[in-house]
Amino acid sequence: MERPAARILLIDGDGSARELVAWLELRGYAVEHETDGATGLERARRGGADLVLLDPGSVEGDPLSCVEDLTADADAPPVLVLTAFGTIAEAVEAMRRGACDYLQKPLVEEKLALVVAKALEQRRLAARCSDLEQQLDLKFRFDNLIGRDGRMRRIFQIVETVADTRATVLITGESGTGKTLLARAIHHHSARRNEPLVEVNCGALPENLLESELFGHEKGSFTGAHRAKPGKFELADRGTIFLDEIATASPALQVKLLRVMQDRVFERVGGEETQQVDVRMVLATNVNLEAEVAAGRFREDLYYRINVVTLELPPLRERPADVPVLAESFLERHANEHGRRIKGFTREALERLLAYRWPGNVRELENAIERAVVLCRKRTIGVEDLPPNLLREPAADLGRGGPGDEEVLPLKVALEEPERRIIERALARNEGNRQKTAQMLDVNRATLFNKMKKYGLLDR
Repeated sequence: MERPAARILLIDGDGSARELVAWLELRGYAVEHETDGATGLERARRGGADLVLLDPGSVEGDPLSCVEDLTADADAPPVLVLTAFGTIAEAVEAMRRGACDYLQKPLVEEKLALVVAKALEQRRLAARCSDLEQQLDLKFRFDNLIGRDGRMRRIFQIVETVADTRATVLITGESGTGKTLLARAIHHHSARRNEPLVEVNCGALPENLLESELFGHEKGSFTGAHRAKPGKFELADRGTIFLDEIATASPALQVKLLRVMQDRVFERVGGEETQQVDVRMVLATNVNLEAEVAAGRFREDLYYRINVVTLELPPLRERPADVPVLAESFLERHANEHGRRIKGFTREALERLLAYRWPGNVRELENAIERAVVLCRKRTIGVEDLPPNLLREPAADLGRGGPGDEEVLPLKVALEEPERRIIERALARNEGNRQKTAQMLDVNRATLFNKMKKYGLLDR
């Protein structure tokens, strides 16, 4: 029989361990045997094993705390606990701490063979799922931006197309939708990626300081100008400048911006020498610039100059399919930052995240997840860890268990209710138009029809 590639680490100082090693090797497994518990645990932490067989009696201290330690990482190998002094309580505790199974000595060879084969198969499937998740991440991620929503994926495609050009890009959308991240992605994917990216929040500076900040000033040009200072345009030469909240620029400043966009020249405040720059401009706003033009608050010629390529980021409430994947991404990031071993969300917590409208968009979602990570005292974020304002909005009852219930459901069953709610909300926003709803959810009409039929939504 062809020898399997599976590698097994046995941590056991029992006298019968040699027979177990021989039995495993006869079945084609590559076995490494450690009789000292501390040495064996260190060997397991270094990685390389596909399965760990552990006798807790070989380890000093709490006999089962090492199980939790060995299984803490997502890619850790399964741990099979072997002991001659097992009780039901110990078995339950071992499984709670992460063991894949629990066997009493003396071992029954047929049962051990089944358990070992099952554990290795589960690890193989877990590795396969991890590969598929990474492929999905590549498909739905764009730098630090994440989106399964069809509109977000189309934005990513446009960015890939225009990033390596000199075209001016205008990013619109509500506060917190990720306009700054998108601007950084445009620069990162351009030929200017090795040159400066200079970011300016036009709404954060008073009008009299903003002009100096953008174009620089000469010594003595105004009170407090004790020396000459280059502006952001000079610092961004050959790179990219990102002007956020561009609608707050004054009429006088708009004239200067129009000139630098058309002719790529300007003068410092108080200066006479004309400066020439080569910059790629990306601008962003959370207001309707067409309405500002109509009201006379924004120059029409400047609007048409910056409105070359417009990317409109939809609010999070209009792309509910992105909430779970964003939440998982933020959970992973902040769990690592805060050193917390948290794996996911309870069913009720996920439902709360889907039911909330997120007026603060992606920024609010990230803050909520970071708060939950800091407060969570379990391995899974529950509804009690979420901000109070999320709890005040009603969430659909999945019909399984009561408050605080953390029952683990089959994935297909657990996702049915969130999927139904996502479709229902998308239909409502599109006034029942199935074509628009299918486009919003990035599925074809046949798929949408079948799911509407499944969830009893055809009469909506």
